[in-house]
Amino acid sequence: MSVERNNCVMGGDKRVTKVDLNGRPFHFIGIGGIGMSALAYIVAQRQLSVSGSDLRSSHITDRLEALGIKIFYGHEASNLDFFASHPSQKRQPLSVSTRGTLETMMGVETLNDRSDCLPQVICSTAIAKNNPEYQAAVKLGCPIFHRSDLLAALIEQYQSIAVSGTHGKTTTSSLIGYMLFKSNLEPTIIVGGEVDAWDGNARSGQGEYLVAEADESDGSLVKHYPSIGVITNIELDHPDRYQDIQEVIGIFQTFAGQCNTLIGCIDDPIIRDELAITISYSLNSARGADYTAKNIQYHSQGSNAEIWERGVCLGELQLPLLGEHNLSNALAAIAVGRQIGLEFTTIAKSLATFGGTKRRFEHRGEANGITFIDDYAHHPSEIDVTLAAAKLKVEGNESLQRVIAIFQPHRYSRTHTFLAEFATAFKDADVVVITDIYSAGEKNIFGISGEDLVKAIAQNHDNVHYHPLVDSIEQFIQQEILHSGDLAMFLGAGNLNQAIPRTIALY
Repeated sequence: MSVERNNCVMGGDKRVTKVDLNGRPFHFIGIGGIGMSALAYIVAQRQLSVSGSDLRSSHITDRLEALGIKIFYGHEASNLDFFASHPSQKRQPLSVSTRGTLETMMGVETLNDRSDCLPQVICSTAIAKNNPEYQAAVKLGCPIFHRSDLLAALIEQYQSIAVSGTHGKTTTSSLIGYMLFKSNLEPTIIVGGEVDAWDGNARSGQGEYLVAEADESDGSLVKHYPSIGVITNIELDHPDRYQDIQEVIGIFQTFAGQCNTLIGCIDDPIIRDELAITISYSLNSARGADYTAKNIQYHSQGSNAEIWERGVCLGELQLPLLGEHNLSNALAAIAVGRQIGLEFTTIAKSLATFGGTKRRFEHRGEANGITFIDDYAHHPSEIDVTLAAAKLKVEGNESLQRVIAIFQPHRYSRTHTFLAEFATAFKDADVVVITDIYSAGEKNIFGISGEDLVKAIAQNHDNVHYHPLVDSIEQFIQQEILHSGDLAMFLGAGNLNQAIPRTIALY
């Protein structure tokens, strides 16, 4: 499948990709992005020459620069001048054998063909074709790949575990990566969130396993052929990319057919009815899944449950993550662990110490008796389960009294398409505050605003407020909304979380 929008060309099927992992340099346009930076980190750790650009510095670009990666700030055509005028040496990488073991390749090969000195340029769907840096790469004749092409090339070199699904990819892949890490299997990990255990969104290991997220948002999911695939759930989340749910199902069906082993959650009716699952998991023991949970107890510190494997009780899991959605994610990790031969006691011991992923119910601080949480939830289903977890937190903590949801809608197309679903997603919040919509580069062809969302929510909720400006929302919620005993949930995939430290500073 070849996918092309008004953005970086995504290329074709992974089987014909020509990403060179044998020494040719890489240049990432937009290297500071969560997915791009993880890939840049991995190839740099393999001793490949890496550079990149981004609009501004961040702790992510700081981490990359500490590895010796050259980063240009601003997307300028001149960023590629170095490669046009400086023939370089080809650095021999750390390669991965067919068994997945890293071996050091010694020596340096001088290149005589200047075209081979030009970098492979990696970009994401967010990079438009009129980007001056992209245009300069085309003019120079650089090979240009979508980031998914590079991920597909890496997946091919390992015993790979690719985690997909509309929701829960980051937490599930992080749980799996952490499980392998704590089991001393030395995994390589590429995830869409930052994890303290490996100090970022990527880890370069010396073992045979790679754990990565497989993204359906732009169709690139179809490029991946992992040893084990995981699908957590299937919903329409990107109406800017897909016309309807059937198109989304088609993408997942293609991916499913490319996995040697497919693990899926049959609590999701689409997965249950539309995909051929190799190994199933479910929180409902009546469904007859290969892996299920019984005697479940959800509480303010996580959940406890008996874990059953094909009718046999493996033992008890104590999970320090809130809500049933996270117990489901943990079941997926358990299924993966058992598939690769881990004992349940090893799995349970590792999962019991998982500290979570940043921007997934992340505790950001406390002030004046108020607890501040940052969460990436931006789809109605995600908001629903996240606020249910927040309610559990409040009910189990005497110092907490109310759930305050502060939400920044993400994309006009998503807000328009799911307006009715958003209207009922905030039932577990005592107070709701809505900002205007974060465009994510979209044009507002729908004529929709955050105020429209407020009116829809107000039909089902009697305490909803509209404050359109993120830049001043900290003063509004500090003066008008927040009180001691509140659990303040900052929700959204945009820039709302930047207001959290500003709000804390007001107290």
